[in-house]
Amino acid sequence: MTLVGLSKSVRGVNVQEATLGLRIEPDQFPPQHAVRRSGNSARVDFRAFAAPTESIPQQFGFVSAVSSIVVVEGRHWGLVNVGSKNELPSDTEERLEKFTELVATAIANAESRAELAASRQRVIASADEARRRIGRDLHDGTQQRLVALALHVQSARASVPPECSDLAAQLSLIAAQLAEAVTELQEISRGVHPSNLSKGGLGAALRAMIRRSPIPVELNLSVDERLAEPIELAAYYLASEGLTNTTKHAHASRVEISVAHGDDASVRISIRDDGVGGADLALGSGLVGLRDRVEALGGSIEIESPPGAGTLITAELPLSSDPDAGA
Repeated sequence: MTLVGLSKSVRGVNVQEATLGLRIEPDQFPPQHAVRRSGNSARVDFRAFAAPTESIPQQFGFVSAVSSIVVVEGRHWGLVNVGSKNELPSDTEERLEKFTELVATAIANAESRAELAASRQRVIASADEARRRIGRDLHDGTQQRLVALALHVQSARASVPPECSDLAAQLSLIAAQLAEAVTELQEISRGVHPSNLSKGGLGAALRAMIRRSPIPVELNLSVDERLAEPIELAAYYLASEGLTNTTKHAHASRVEISVAHGDDASVRISIRDDGVGGADLALGSGLVGLRDRVEALGGSIEIESPPGAGTLITAELPLSSDPDAGA
């Protein structure tokens, strides 16, 4: 129970000042006992009933007090207690019960949102782990086998006698195609899970991504420390998806990616281009997936893309990966 804003002197009684966060034991507020027995609101008139010396009514000079239970989805969540220096109105119990119903609804909604956010975060974490495993298997398994096969083909090509020029040409073609396959597989592996993100951090991963971009990209990175892995992944995928959309659809001549500390222990990521605009966060699975990822981490994402004026995607992520951190 919490009391707020009581004065230090009530009816001549020397009392302590009650402030937000003051903890009160159950036996310090007499109506609570009746509420627990009956499950209904209870009133105590201290003109007819002397409050215990160490109780809150005695300390603060209450004349009348009412308690009502808060029931959240069938379970007793807590109590709401009201004390007054004057006699409380006759309908206080009824009004307090209605208030506790509103409190219970708000608590249930908040718990549901928290459970949903936690569930979304677990789904994303599970998907990230699967992507990490697939990327590792591609790199350590398939890619290495293709590289080894290409080396064998090149070795065979070197041992072909000069008179078998047709065979040598065919082996050279196979070696070249294997090299292209390895390059494509590397691109796929990076898209599945950026291995350099876990090794070198967000800055290294973003710089590697920019080097592969066909559009000039300016990177402004003022966050030097390593962030929680879910936050780094979200920031990387934001930049990657934004850059991919710009390359495919925006007809832009330049892109600016910024990662900086925001307010209230957060990091802000923005991707801006000078393209044709008209992007919509509600359209396209990539942007929708980014919104789900950001919101599951307790962050927020906005997009400004007026036609003909370029696109700006801005996301705010908490430095902690706890979905309640941004609430």
